[in-house]
Amino acid sequence: MPTTHFCRYMLKYMVALLPFLFISNIGMAQKKDNTTKQITVSQDGKGNFKTIQEAIDALRAYSPEHITINIKNGVYHEKIIIPATVTNISIEGESREGVIITNDDYSGKFMNADTVNEKKKFSTFNSYTMHISGNDITIEHLTIKNGAGRVGQGVALHVDGDRFVINDCNLTGNQDTLLTANDNSRQYYTNCFIEGTTDFIFGNATVVFKNCTIKSLTNSYVTAASTTQHQKFGYVFMNCKLIANEEAQKVYLGRPWRPYARVVFMNCELGKHIRPEGWHNWNKIENEGTAYYAEYKNTGEGAATDKRVSWCKQLTEDEAKEYTIQNIFNDWKPF
Repeated sequence: MPTTHFCRYMLKYMVALLPFLFISNIGMAQKKDNTTKQITVSQDGKGNFKTIQEAIDALRAYSPEHITINIKNGVYHEKIIIPATVTNISIEGESREGVIITNDDYSGKFMNADTVNEKKKFSTFNSYTMHISGNDITIEHLTIKNGAGRVGQGVALHVDGDRFVINDCNLTGNQDTLLTANDNSRQYYTNCFIEGTTDFIFGNATVVFKNCTIKSLTNSYVTAASTTQHQKFGYVFMNCKLIANEEAQKVYLGRPWRPYARVVFMNCELGKHIRPEGWHNWNKIENEGTAYYAEYKNTGEGAATDKRVSWCKQLTEDEAKEYTIQNIFNDWKPF
């Protein structure tokens, strides 16, 4: 090709390419460090989107760059789904008490109450307010609520993605508030408030709860782990505080949803609402030989171990040393 024609060709090519080089398809502003893009969700229309789900739906699948969704204060009546194709994002609320994501689905509720012939009902597993399947998701400074009330199982947060981190958040509901699903999922909860009635922390993921406040609302069970036989760790509570309202005076630390449930409370403050026996076998004696329930250096009126069930364990100092973030998460560093 002659030099003159080649130059004209390249000039036309570059002009055609300019919009793709300099215009974002979802209007995101890029940070100075060139590593993270920012999206703003605001109900007053001053952000990029008015709803959280719209922002998530606009994201590129398997984005190679980190994206942060900033959410302005407001009550967001949404049912949020972060699919497996959405990865490597952060969701940051303007304030923990000011950003409330809420929904009121529950197990047994008709999916379409306005249709007489509609027979489909929600189950526990799709009753969530927020469902996270994508990997490498971080959430901070907001509240996720299932507001269905005491009508049965109603999940606030359902997570089955890997390498999930949530910090400085409230998770509120009643029965089955938090579902930590997927035995290949690793999840880290820090400085969070989690409340519920029965089995309100349940599932088979490998999870660390650190510096969290766990509030029981009725006489029931805190955890219902379903750890699989091949997992070395299940739920590990570190430096957490277990509290209760006046209604909850006799609460078990946990019962095994599946036979090989693993739950450990370490250096936690256990309120007087924790029952002296500590743990329940879900009315199956055979679970006593498979479930792994342990404690280490807990304090508070509910921490006395002299009346604990015979099949739970008090960790030795050497055994407790195995419970590090590095060991539990297999070298993944969540912070």
